[in-house]
Amino acid sequence: MHRPPSAEAEIAAELAEVTPALVPRYAAGLPGARAAVLTRLWRALAYEPLAWVTGRDAAGDGLVLRLGDGRRLDGPRADPYATAAYVTSVRLDGTVYDDPVRLLTDLAVPHGEAFTSELGHGVASLALARADRESHPEEWPEHDWEWEQRVVDGHPFHPNCRSRPGFSVAEQLAYGPEHRPLVPLARVAVRADRCLVTGRWPDELRDGDRLLVPVHPWQAEHVLKQPYGDWVDAHPLMSLRTLAVPGGPHVKTALSARLTSSVRDISPYSVGISDTLSRFAEDLADRLDGLVCFTRTLGAVAAGSAELAAVLREPPGRYAGRGERVVPVAALPYTGLPASGAWLAAFARLALTAGLRLLDMGVALEAHGQNLLVVLDADGSPVRLVYRDLADIRVSPARLARHGVPVPELAGRIVTDEVTALRRKLFGSLVAGALAGTAGSAPALRAALAAALPDLPVTGDLAALREEALPTKALTLMRLSPGVAGDRWTVLPNPLRADVF
Repeated sequence: MHRPPSAEAEIAAELAEVTPALVPRYAAGLPGARAAVLTRLWRALAYEPLAWVTGRDAAGDGLVLRLGDGRRLDGPRADPYATAAYVTSVRLDGTVYDDPVRLLTDLAVPHGEAFTSELGHGVASLALARADRESHPEEWPEHDWEWEQRVVDGHPFHPNCRSRPGFSVAEQLAYGPEHRPLVPLARVAVRADRCLVTGRWPDELRDGDRLLVPVHPWQAEHVLKQPYGDWVDAHPLMSLRTLAVPGGPHVKTALSARLTSSVRDISPYSVGISDTLSRFAEDLADRLDGLVCFTRTLGAVAAGSAELAAVLREPPGRYAGRGERVVPVAALPYTGLPASGAWLAAFARLALTAGLRLLDMGVALEAHGQNLLVVLDADGSPVRLVYRDLADIRVSPARLARHGVPVPELAGRIVTDEVTALRRKLFGSLVAGALAGTAGSAPALRAALAAALPDLPVTGDLAALREEALPTKALTLMRLSPGVAGDRWTVLPNPLRADVF
């Protein structure tokens, strides 16, 4: 494998031209960014089913990986639920590596070249994000979208946590939510008879017999390359491609760039089912005694391809009452609230009660820290949940029918009665994702679950959560498996068992 050009050096050179004042802070942040990405990569090496890792052995306070080519990789004992950067170096056959890019380059794993390049961009972009970090005042933000922009480090467990390949430094500063810009949304005119539309498409985005499809400016310039008009300046949210229009909806745009695991387009399939799912979610909310609110899809359009499509959703802030705030779960560590074990247990109890109740009913949420939000009262106590973006949930017709819930007219990947698929979807996103990312370590997650689970109704799903290994997406395996469609999975030690760490 040829060594990729240094993304760190490329971004430093661009930054010197665009915003030279950030260069010293960027350079100072590179070691910490390398450690943050190396920690995430070590988690993958320790727990994912990678064919070239043939053995894993505990060695005192460390972990030894035996590789298929006979080499040995040594590092610390891996906490699969840790979010702090605790892996500062590992040793490959005695050689010390503190740089995940250099490590993966010298590992020379199958299909690793593209992933190695992405890691390099991820390290550099993470250092850039931290260099441009805003100092936060004691008071909480005035607007809900400001919480989203405080999530500087991105995905808590993905090695590509802040990867921005295909984005120049100027584009990262102009479009990345961590840089707090206003993004000028564009709109492309398409004949209405060439579009798939569900829900109600607003008059503001119509022009006679044409629909005006909101488009991210990066997509307009790099992918569509066709005439477009300006629409409105909006605030980018955590997902980068979704933006909050001031006084209006959240707009999910197509963005054909690979960020963490996938290319961010919007499939005609998801547009076609969006209105049905939105109406179905309203019925679910009525059955949940106020535990969960679902943001409604106002309208969705696909203009002939996944590269030109958009979804308009309600802003989650509308589900906050007087004195309440809505905070994405990924932003909870920035509030200081999870530092309290009692608070974390209360949040786990709320989230698991809602998630397991829905799962038993027949709906498995993709309840990771981006899709799941929590409503906090004036004292900061969690009172209910808000869920957005229904495109990746799973629906079980058999379970719905068992509970007397009308089965929506759905087909395709979203529909399954397979128990493993349903539990993977919820447990992998909520427990191994949202709750683990909020807790920040195996001991903290274990304590929160131990406090919350005794209060939950006993179901087969709860028994599986108590007793079985915890499923999670094998994020690195997915990036090293070109041509393999769909999610790949692994399991993590059950956080309720103290003897496995």
